[in-house]
Amino acid sequence: MIDVVLPCLDEAQALPWVLARLPAGFRAIVADNGSVDGSAEVAEAHGAKVIHVPQRGFGAAAHAGLCAAQTDVVCFLDADGSLDPAQLPRVTDPVVAGQADLVLGRRRPTSRDAWPPHARLGNAVLARRLRAAADVTVHDLGPMRAARREALLGLGMRDRRFGYPLEMVLLAGRGGWRVQEVDVDYAPRMAGTKSKVTGTMRGTLRAVRDMSKVLVS
Repeated sequence: MIDVVLPCLDEAQALPWVLARLPAGFRAIVADNGSVDGSAEVAEAHGAKVIHVPQRGFGAAAHAGLCAAQTDVVCFLDADGSLDPAQLPRVTDPVVAGQADLVLGRRRPTSRDAWPPHARLGNAVLARRLRAAADVTVHDLGPMRAARREALLGLGMRDRRFGYPLEMVLLAGRGGWRVQEVDVDYAPRMAGTKSKVTGTMRGTLRAVRDMSKVLVS
């Protein structure tokens, strides 16, 4: 069994599809970060374990989900339907096989509107800075990823906002982890879900700001 941490804020429209697409052997932990659209109830109705995270922030939800996980290998996934849960074995298999310590899903857009230019540019700039700061060969700070739970907790990640995904890779790289990328499909988020980062210039700038703070800390 592999636990899948899904940080969640108002994703009720996408959750049924996301949870139904989980492969056999994967168990959902929905870390609800104050949703007001009934996301927690929808997740529970579709068999997910739900934890309520009062501290606001993507990193707060992701880390609470990691702490609640119980399996040796844990993966992370956005809950908005932009990534296909059926592809989770692409990131977990190398970790289970002992071939990598952290595997990131490198997003490959399935359509032109899946990844707005401003978001793609911000991601590329951060990935380039991360390669220099941590000596890791990464091109995308993709939200689909996998690693061993105890090792992740041992990194001592402190960011609880949008800098959390970058901090994970930064500390892993500095710790000598074997970090790999695999291609995963990236589609437009499902109708009715709200983008917190890539859908708006403001959201992208906020994420870049949070991640930049991690790089200079």
